[in-house]
Amino acid sequence: MALSSVSLSLVSSTLSQKVFSLNVPCSNELPRPFPLAGVDSVSYTTEATFNEESNCRRRLLVLGVGALSASLLPVNPLLAEEAPKNYRAFADSKDGYSYYYPADWIDFDFRGHDSAFKDRVLQLQNVRVRFIPTDKKDIHDLGPMEQVVSDLVKHVYAAPNQIPTIIEMQERSIDGKNYYTFEYQLTSPNYSSTSFATIGIGNGRYYTLIVGANERRWKRVRNKLKVVADSFKMLDI
Repeated sequence: MALSSVSLSLVSSTLSQKVFSLNVPCSNELPRPFPLAGVDSVSYTTEATFNEESNCRRRLLVLGVGALSASLLPVNPLLAEEAPKNYRAFADSKDGYSYYYPADWIDFDFRGHDSAFKDRVLQLQNVRVRFIPTDKKDIHDLGPMEQVVSDLVKHVYAAPNQIPTIIEMQERSIDGKNYYTFEYQLTSPNYSSTSFATIGIGNGRYYTLIVGANERRWKRVRNKLKVVADSFKMLDI
């Protein structure tokens, strides 16, 4: 969204004051993610090793500008879409995606990801989104859903000491764009987690959203997190 010269000058003079109220931590609180299947590892390495401090400043700027311009400019149709009760909408028109997240979650920095939100108390209960360049045009170009999901869960998401289990998978199409969403569990000797993942290809990018929780809490939060996984959409840029 283009800002008027008035709003830009206001942003310049007030942004530093708004950064503190946004309360956006910039630490790496969770481990580095595995690369995605079906894409060049060199491309992933280049994308995932960006300057994290610069990324954090970018998110602060986007949030600060959004908080200020909301009262000065007409509402962006992407952000005007009403979120379900107890959820908030996150839309990144520059990078081409949007999704809902629980309203009581907070923004945090997850290494190698473009956006992430977590529960205020249970840090492993979180959602994160990242993307990498690809020459593919559609998720179907990666292959049949069953094979793509199996390869991702078993060979990308699971660590060597984890046992992967695919619980269910589904395909959906919104505005001509296709997505795979699947539920999977990773079990290790001392810890088990369950997650939903949604993947899609658009804008020359391979997008991945993952939202999950500790296995002990999964039954209580599953339906809540399914809303997040199903809400992910790619936007034209």
